Amino acid sequence: MSALTPPTDMPTPTTDKITQAAMETIYLCKFRVSMDGEWLCLRELDDISLTPDPEPTQEDSWEDLTDLVEQMRDDTEDPNYLMANERMNLMNMAKLSIKGLIESALNLGRTLDSDYAPLQQFFVVMEHCLKHGLKAKKTFLGQNKSFWGPLELVEKLVPEAAEITASVKDLPGLKTPVGRGRAWLRLALMQKKLSEYMKALINKKELLSEFYEPNALMMEEEGAIISGLLVGLNVIDANFCMKGEDLDSQVGVIDFSMYLKDGNSSKGSEGDGQITAILDQKNYVEELNRHLNATVNNLQAKVDALEKSNTKLTEELAVANNRIITLQEEMERVKEESSYMLESNRKGPKQDRTSEGQALNEARKHLKEETQLRLDVEKELEIQISMRQEMEMAMKMLEKDVCEKQDALVCLRQQLDDLRALKHELAFKLQSSDLGIKQKSELNSRLEEKTNQMAATIKQLEQSEKDLVKQAKTLNSAANKLIPKHH
Repeated sequence: MSALTPPTDMPTPTTDKITQAAMETIYLCKFRVSMDGEWLCLRELDDISLTPDPEPTQEDSWEDLTDLVEQMRDDTEDPNYLMANERMNLMNMAKLSIKGLIESALNLGRTLDSDYAPLQQFFVVMEHCLKHGLKAKKTFLGQNKSFWGPLELVEKLVPEAAEITASVKDLPGLKTPVGRGRAWLRLALMQKKLSEYMKALINKKELLSEFYEPNALMMEEEGAIISGLLVGLNVIDANFCMKGEDLDSQVGVIDFSMYLKDGNSSKGSEGDGQITAILDQKNYVEELNRHLNATVNNLQAKVDALEKSNTKLTEELAVANNRIITLQEEMERVKEESSYMLESNRKGPKQDRTSEGQALNEARKHLKEETQLRLDVEKELEIQISMRQEMEMAMKMLEKDVCEKQDALVCLRQQLDDLRALKHELAFKLQSSDLGIKQKSELNSRLEEKTNQMAATIKQLEQSEKDLVKQAKTLNSAANKLIPKHH
């Protein structure tokens, strides 16, 4: 019994100490995040049994149990263990948020905006992933942790990201690095390059080591897994308005209720849901196609007007050129005449030479005005040509978009035709089966009639047989009566 009782000089490990050691291993709201199929599984702290057996056996002394509890507490207090648990939790949350966002966006069938709840939760999860393991930078106001610094490195690795970084820096409403990082994530998702940028950033561990701890999510393989999962987001379309959104003061809280589901809940009819989704997409594409056709018509009318104005300006430029050429010829002729008159009238009166000089100055002034007019016309013509080129480029882009939407509409119509053909085929099979059942019922009724007729015939034959038996008996009796008379 002495081995089962704790010594008086050794402190007894209480349940509170064990629970406190376990609490340090839980990430986010005292839960351990894990995956149960495609849904979130949260295990509460009270469900984790770390308390020792209240009645130890003789083989396991109290000292051994105390050492075991102390070892467990040391393991839970290990920073590497805590960081690994946090990385796993964040990776599981990223999987659920990305999968839920893709499925809900495809079922919705339209462009997503900033008010869409699954999209907001995805950005919150991504913000937590990028903040994990950040090194604190000392500033005048204290320590600061921001994931905007690593995101600025992307433009050095991928030149296409320079446009996003410049756009974020030019936004007037952003005042904090956190707001710039959130705007950068939204613009990268709109550009459908978020996976590419994150992959390029994760591959440069030597650059990330300046901002993250060695065991941070971005430095371990969980970050590479999340960057691979982000590829699926390229199938959705998103559109955000950054100017009216306050990204600096938003609080990133993960809503676990979006990912919890009762396991006994039944699924709806998948076939009807697919047909409804296809019809909704078809109507959306047709409406979008009508808007695009109206836009194309408006642009075509503008292009026609620009062509007419361009033709008019070309004609005016030709007329101005002809006038300039005529004025240059007149100028040459005036110069020749003036030089001849100056040479011939050097000894003439001074008043004549003054009048000739005035005429020459007027001709030069007129030539200068015509030259300036020509330059103005050429500049306006260049502006009109550039506007026409821009309109043609916009026309081509719209035509390309219209072609893509028409192809999508054709595919949707083909799917709808296939569904209708399947419906007709099923209806035809149903009619055929009904016809076969009807024929079989008619054949069965005929067989019953024939059976009844045969039964009646059999009864008649039995009756005739009885009559014949009676007649035979009568004949036998008569024959028996006649036989003794002959003897």
